[in-house]
Amino acid sequence: MSGMEDRVLALGGMLQALAQVRRIADTGQSESTRVQVALDSVFRIDAPDTGAVYGDIASVRGGLRLLRDYLANTNRDEALGKLGLSVLNLEHRFSSEAAVAAKVGAGIESLSAQAERLGSTHPDVVAGLGSLYADTVSTLRPRVMVQGNPHYLGQAGVVAEIRALLLAALRSAVLWRQSGGSLWDFLFRRREMAAAIDSMLG
Repeated sequence: MSGMEDRVLALGGMLQALAQVRRIADTGQSESTRVQVALDSVFRIDAPDTGAVYGDIASVRGGLRLLRDYLANTNRDEALGKLGLSVLNLEHRFSSEAAVAAKVGAGIESLSAQAERLGSTHPDVVAGLGSLYADTVSTLRPRVMVQGNPHYLGQAGVVAEIRALLLAALRSAVLWRQSGGSLWDFLFRRREMAAAIDSMLG
């Protein structure tokens, strides 16, 4: 894959995770398949390439479509775009805080055996990822603020899943930066990004 394809795939993975954050915050429900793709990606630290982080390109088709809609200004969910920008800003801070990044890495490593045994979407694993996010990433500023239905946002299980998905979104944002992504892409390379998405979606 080209560098641009790696970048849009990582952004697609991020938006797909954040779409589940939006969905669960509003409805208390998430799509298990897409949540699994997101949470599996957290544990694939040594994947050989960007596609392998998500299993394969097909697993991120929904996120790539969301990104294509955003680039074409046809995405009606403005909150999703704002959430994405918040995570990209958070990644910039996260990557400059070596101690926090090391703590997150150690936490993921300590949860990986449990995730392999029970699955990344098991409530115990989700709770562990949620706690890890709360203890580390949540201490950074600016914080990512999630809007939604207070009824669901008051439930511990929902909060844990949202935090776990935000950790997955941050993982994708780090991957985007590592593959050469920058906010300048959104100003000067939108057409190139859209072409890369079209070639991947076929």
